[in-house]
Amino acid sequence: MASEEYRLSERQEELCGQSKWDFSGLRALFLNCTLKPTPQLSHTEGLIRISAAIMRKSGVHVDIIRPIDHSLAFGVYPDMREHGAERDDWPGLYEKVKKAEILVLGSPIWLGEKSSVCTQVVERLYSSSGDLNAEGQYAYYGKVGGCLITGNEDGIKHCSMNILYSLQHIGYLIPPQADAGWIGEAGPGPSYLDPGSGGPENDFTNRNTTFMTWNLLHLARGLREMGGIPAHGNQRSEWDAGCRFDFPNPEHR
Repeated sequence: MASEEYRLSERQEELCGQSKWDFSGLRALFLNCTLKPTPQLSHTEGLIRISAAIMRKSGVHVDIIRPIDHSLAFGVYPDMREHGAERDDWPGLYEKVKKAEILVLGSPIWLGEKSSVCTQVVERLYSSSGDLNAEGQYAYYGKVGGCLITGNEDGIKHCSMNILYSLQHIGYLIPPQADAGWIGEAGPGPSYLDPGSGGPENDFTNRNTTFMTWNLLHLARGLREMGGIPAHGNQRSEWDAGCRFDFPNPEHR
């Protein structure tokens, strides 16, 4: 089932219909860090569909991408082709990252950790974090981030802590309740989209996913209206030029 075809619950539809805020013009990017290339079934994408459908209902342009479908070189430079890699699709993917005010990383749990693909995506996001925006701030300032986790073993909160810390460290703003996830019983068992798993019907997961989505939307809209994070005391360009905010600055006397 394609992500566009996901049907929201009655309560989720009601919340979309009651919204009085204008989210049109916002862009959201979901990076599904599954280990399964398209078109294999991704349980993580099943959960992503809920959040994406709410955003689309609210007028947001949504892209869902599986990084596993792309050839991402290992490394922490913006374009690893300049450092010996034969191929690196990150620069093209980064263009979509730059256009999106909302970024959500989705990951399955493996051995209690986020996927290896998710780790690589975080590394590549970090590789581009030195870019600056028009105000001289780091490029991810004014954007918001969240995460969605699936699995059939413990680790939702552990993976979320790691991902959300990483996103805020490079400049993303993290709203309240910015993560959600689903796990089945400990040990081998059904995954999120498997028949009888109870995943898509789980009220706790649906509630947290819905809260996360609306909080991302509200924060992204608010940042858009205020023109992003105010540019004072946080401009790399000014700091490099010798400005030391709120400290004596002999260079400019």
